[in-house]
Amino acid sequence: MSEDTTHSRPARRRRPSGRPAAGSRTGAGTSRRGGKNDRNAPTDRSGNGVEQALTAAGTPGPPPVEHFSELALPAPVLAELTRQGVTVPFPIQAATLPSSIAGRDVLGRGRTGSGKTLAFGLAVLARIAEQRAEPGRPLAMILVPTRELAQQVTDALTPYARAVRLRLATVVGGMSIGRQAAALRGGAEVVVATPGRLRDLIERGDCRLDQVAVTVLDEADQMADMGFLPQVTALLRQVAPGGQRLLFSATLDRNVDTLVRRFLSDPVVHAVDPSAGAVTAMEHHVLHVAEDDKNQTVVRIAAREGRVLLFVDSKRGADRLAKRLLAQGVRAAALHGGKSQPQRTRVLDQFKDGQVSVLVATNVAARGIHIDTLDLVVNVDPPADHKDYLHRGGRTARAGASGSVVTLVLPEQRREMDRLTARAGISARTTAVRSSDAALAEITGAREPSGIPVTITPPAAAAPPAPASARARNGARRGRTGSGAAATSLRANGRSGNGGSGTAGAARSAGRPAATRSRRRAA
Repeated sequence: MSEDTTHSRPARRRRPSGRPAAGSRTGAGTSRRGGKNDRNAPTDRSGNGVEQALTAAGTPGPPPVEHFSELALPAPVLAELTRQGVTVPFPIQAATLPSSIAGRDVLGRGRTGSGKTLAFGLAVLARIAEQRAEPGRPLAMILVPTRELAQQVTDALTPYARAVRLRLATVVGGMSIGRQAAALRGGAEVVVATPGRLRDLIERGDCRLDQVAVTVLDEADQMADMGFLPQVTALLRQVAPGGQRLLFSATLDRNVDTLVRRFLSDPVVHAVDPSAGAVTAMEHHVLHVAEDDKNQTVVRIAAREGRVLLFVDSKRGADRLAKRLLAQGVRAAALHGGKSQPQRTRVLDQFKDGQVSVLVATNVAARGIHIDTLDLVVNVDPPADHKDYLHRGGRTARAGASGSVVTLVLPEQRREMDRLTARAGISARTTAVRSSDAALAEITGAREPSGIPVTITPPAAAAPPAPASARARNGARRGRTGSGAAATSLRANGRSGNGGSGTAGAARSAGRPAATRSRRRAA
């Protein structure tokens, strides 16, 4: 279903009378291909030029609000915000929510950790509150680039969705597609998805997007960088004509500009921090290190008191560094795309609850991972470009907190690092250090490790599914021995798998031998 992104989009049609009210648009402009959005003026390659062009061509929206109570949010959502202790919106929320709740298309740019999830999430819930989705036909779609970000969005929105009795379905790769299909068939008003897995479910006939009235693209720049534009384009073509589009990103570049010009109608553009994405609550340090001393420098930084997130270039490099740190007495674990989704989730849980103090990660952790009170991120290997730098650094100094980003730079990397920081719009303090220097300890809290090897119990690997033929044979045998009663009992208990409906999950659980169920519970 991948399609070339240069294919022209069909002209918008007037919404049929039976469509959800959320799709109606207040202040919408002309067609997505014409009028104010048909802007062919050249833009430069920097985020500045793209943002200036989009802002100049857009239509102003309502002024920002100072309190959530000023917004047309459902009363249960306002009550839940109060219960959660969230009363004053962050700048990106204050700026975009008046426009998005009113039905306008919105292009919002705010740095990582600035509160974008609630900025679009509350608008989605307000727009479709009190509506019910048909089986397999969600009313709102939130597209994200990574599994971790999908789970973060779901976790953040669940209490507010529950307050207005809206159901969320999380659809990502690496997890049971059957359970996700069951969740959609059970009726989910909001689907939070990565593009590839949602495409798979549509091709299976488990989901249709023709009732989607509100679409969100979160971290749009990363979706473009990861090559998701053809999949995103194909999905957007399937949603209800005339629906609302909300696009949020930490950076704006020409790839994002392509999406905006193509799919947003007369958007309100809001940018709440400097266009390069520099973070004022964050300190930036570039440490010049010698090649023969780099490994020891990393070990001493990792041995600091408190948690630290270390970024490296490769899966193998992450595994090797984690193993080296464990041998030195540092409680470390690796996180990368070579691990299954359940393993990645458990590693993150270990890091969040303190079982692991050092997370060695590839760029899989650069977006969509929210870790409270993380005050140090270290680029053991410098990032490939300024956007990767900003998103790696965005794991610290979140929600107004402070933090530090440290990048270790070898002599041959210095010139490229200078270009990267200039492109990112940051001013970094540069220091030449050795692993034993007091300056390293002052900047990072580095100290000598204990040297006593430690062991971290690795997350259990997910058991591979049984072949279809074996499942069929087992099912036939269980059918002859009366497993139907067990299935009925489990259905009554409402047990369900991760992301699946209670009935579907119970039926699958009942269909497994007792020994298998016991092993799963033990795991």
